[in-house]
Amino acid sequence: MKKIGFLFILLSGLALMGAGCNTASSPVTTTGMVGQTSAAANTIKIGAIMPLTGDAAVEGLPSEKVVRLAVDQINEKGGIDGKQLQLIVEDGKCDGQDAANAMQKLVSVDGVKVVIGGLCSSESLAAAPIANANHVLLFSPSASSPELTTKGGHYFLRDYPSDASQGKVLADVAYNKKGLRKIAIIEEQNDYPMGVADAFIAEFEKLGGNVQTEQFAPEVTDFRTTLTKLRLSNPDALFVSTQAPKASELILSQVKELNWEVPLIGVDIVAGSDLPKAHPDLVEGMLVAEFGYDASSTPFQNFVSAYKAKYNEDPQFLSYAQTEYDAVNILADAIKAVGYDSDKILAWLHGVQNWPGISGPISFDSTDGDRSVGIHRPEIITGGKAVPFNG
Repeated sequence: MKKIGFLFILLSGLALMGAGCNTASSPVTTTGMVGQTSAAANTIKIGAIMPLTGDAAVEGLPSEKVVRLAVDQINEKGGIDGKQLQLIVEDGKCDGQDAANAMQKLVSVDGVKVVIGGLCSSESLAAAPIANANHVLLFSPSASSPELTTKGGHYFLRDYPSDASQGKVLADVAYNKKGLRKIAIIEEQNDYPMGVADAFIAEFEKLGGNVQTEQFAPEVTDFRTTLTKLRLSNPDALFVSTQAPKASELILSQVKELNWEVPLIGVDIVAGSDLPKAHPDLVEGMLVAEFGYDASSTPFQNFVSAYKAKYNEDPQFLSYAQTEYDAVNILADAIKAVGYDSDKILAWLHGVQNWPGISGPISFDSTDGDRSVGIHRPEIITGGKAVPFNG
């Protein structure tokens, strides 16, 4: 027993000596936590909410690529004060409840202070109350519902114009330039398409026009009865307002099946999608309005070239892509200027004037989070693409 006791003491002493040597020379090996703390100290977390699944993923997946491109470019240049941006993307599914869950996770689990999103208006409207309650900046590059002007709250900003602009431009051109007086509207029951339609109706009726509206739930795929009802009103044009291009394609295909030849009005999500190229016969002559981009500017061309080099494809939805790219970069400039503090970042953004983005100069309204510079431009879809309306 004595020999065993002595041997135990000897081995214990050697073990303690070894542990002491390891502690002095390699703290990461012994604790593990030191390495994690060091890694966390060298990163800045940026959250993002966008639809990665469902019909709206056709918009969300290209958006994620744009945001990742901008983040990677910043990190390749050394990050922000030597810290790398860590992008944490959550699937909002273009749905309020999913976006709320995503926002709560980013705030409570990931501890972010800045979130890019939502991509969809329904995502932003659901995430905004959580952002405001937790003093987290929610910055959307594409949520355009007019309701966000009043419901976004103090901690919400967007660098994409409100659909109040899109609807007003469409109404003005329809009434004053194309001489239309009676419009039939088929609109999806979702925040973005309803926002565009509501703004259109308000302006068109103000000008003296007449509107008949039929709404449909997002899960509906057969529109023949609704279209037949609208057709009986003998409108001058049909306005199709949907959340995603797929629903517009279904509606327009059924318009064609019914042999209904009627002038068309659509939303910007159609203009920026592959629908005009894939099915030009369905959208030929359609009046749309997009937040314009200057394809001839050097910064815009540099963005397009970098996107092609990274993903081996052209960027999609350019009207949105430009503001998505700008969102990352203006937030990075804000963090460089004032640090990773949501209140200071918000104050810096509200104070910025004509920040030079690839989408043009960016400033924000002093009383809400809306972009104060930039409006939608009217376009006509012809030959498989949207071109400026010069009527």
